[in-house]
Amino acid sequence: MRIFLRLIRFLKPYRRQVALAVFLGVVTVVSNVGLLATAAYVISAAAIVSYISLLVIPIYLVRIFSVSRSFSRYAERMVSHDVTFKLLGNARTWFYARLEPLAPARLAGYRSGDLLSRVVRDVEELENVYLRILAPAAIAAVVSALTFALFYIFSPVLAFVALGFLIATGAGVPVLVRALSRGFGRRELELRAELNARIVDGVQGAQDLLAFGAEGAHAREVAAIGRKVDRVQRRMAFITGLHNSLGDLLTNLTMISALVVAIPLVAGGEIKGVYLGFLALVALGAFEAVQPLGAAFQFLGRSLSAGERLFEITDSEPVVRGPEAPHPPPADHAMEFDRVGFRYAEGEPAVLEDVSFILKPGKRVAIVGPSGAGKSTLVSLILRFWDPECGEVRLGGHDVREYAQEDLRSLVGVVSQDTHVFNASLRSNLLLADPEAGDAALERALERARLSGLVERLPGGLDGYIGEQGARLSGGERQRLAVARALLKDAPVLVLDEATANLDPVTERELLESVRDLMRDRSTLVITHRLVDMQSMDEILVLDAGRIVERGTHEKLRGSGGLYSRMLEVQNQMFEMPDAVLSEIDQH
Repeated sequence: MRIFLRLIRFLKPYRRQVALAVFLGVVTVVSNVGLLATAAYVISAAAIVSYISLLVIPIYLVRIFSVSRSFSRYAERMVSHDVTFKLLGNARTWFYARLEPLAPARLAGYRSGDLLSRVVRDVEELENVYLRILAPAAIAAVVSALTFALFYIFSPVLAFVALGFLIATGAGVPVLVRALSRGFGRRELELRAELNARIVDGVQGAQDLLAFGAEGAHAREVAAIGRKVDRVQRRMAFITGLHNSLGDLLTNLTMISALVVAIPLVAGGEIKGVYLGFLALVALGAFEAVQPLGAAFQFLGRSLSAGERLFEITDSEPVVRGPEAPHPPPADHAMEFDRVGFRYAEGEPAVLEDVSFILKPGKRVAIVGPSGAGKSTLVSLILRFWDPECGEVRLGGHDVREYAQEDLRSLVGVVSQDTHVFNASLRSNLLLADPEAGDAALERALERARLSGLVERLPGGLDGYIGEQGARLSGGERQRLAVARALLKDAPVLVLDEATANLDPVTERELLESVRDLMRDRSTLVITHRLVDMQSMDEILVLDAGRIVERGTHEKLRGSGGLYSRMLEVQNQMFEMPDAVLSEIDQH
């Protein structure tokens, strides 16, 4: 019930449209019942009246009901669907707005396919709440009350008999259907989410599946989940058939019962015989309002489970919160780590311990170390994707937690090894950094990033699409696109997080030329395990197992005999080709 009430609150801005939809729904049912019942009265009365002119009013009522039924049904569908689609659109926007502040910390435990299922399929499931439960329930209540009042005029017994069957159909059958379908709605949503997640994984990893010959096994896993979904849907289809059968049975029993009660009253002269067909068809037509409730309540569990899955995300508290009274962006852009410690979860080993350094404006600091040493975690702390467990990260002398997150991030430009490239045009991917940039600024940034050739090669130039994850770009071009974004952002603090990782030496050298241009007149933090261009760094910090174990210039660390010199020696050996190999190549 709590979930249902929370979902109902979304209707508050649309209460007038909802009331109009309910009114039009009542008019539709009343018009339909009126058409059937009045037509029955006209046919019965025509057999006994002396002049047809005595039936002018009932005949006109038949015409009015036939026209109003069509008009009101169309208008009700327009209003109810318009409100529902607006609600779903707003719910999806609301969900995504609540989702963004949770990234990346709170969302790390969710699969992308599951999140996609929540924002698309689960939101769509709410349609059942707004379109098939609320308005139909209100319409059924009003029509049942009108039917009871009309029958009560003729006979209290007849009124209570009709009301009893209406309640049995509108409430009893839905309760039975709800009990039979309990648990299946949530199970279907979970299976669909798992199916979506597996399909997304399969699409994203299609190349690896094909390369390892695992596409068959993956397809069998997807098919197995699909069969589970089919079994749940078959059970739901059986319940739907049972509901329809019970609804038809009760509808016909109501009409028969109305006749059984009314015929003795007609024989006794308490009700005129001309009204017998009228009463029977009123009883029959009134069920148009209550029959849909069984189907609605059958899927209520699925809809409530969808709402629960949405609230599970939106009720999560962000790991990182902005200050109530943030400081304005600082004029001094000195970045300082003061005895910073961090772990991703309680009970896990520390990723960073007692890390301290200062990045002064215009200076270049490199943080090097083996993979898994905690280097990239520093970027997450600078951008406040997480907050340190102890110590402080300061910018301009103040803890970064004292600034608004958007102000802090506007001062930091990041070029990482896994820059996301959106499935959009080259222009759209660049405007992410500066939405106001014109063509001249975009072309200048591309030229400085050595990407002018891409504009000439790409069909459509700046407006050419570069594919999902930048499928039309090479690895080097994707990295240079990240550099172009950073150039457009023009932030005073620059962070290069493994910007040249996974690139061949030639591409790496070309990218470094672009990066040098980007680093000019900026405070630059270089995070890397590749000891390339270290001579240009003002200070090098060697990170190992979350601790700074060495610090100094390249010349100092190279001869120290520590971890840095060993890393440098291993790297040099990797790029040196043995004489025997060279001789063999020469012979060939």
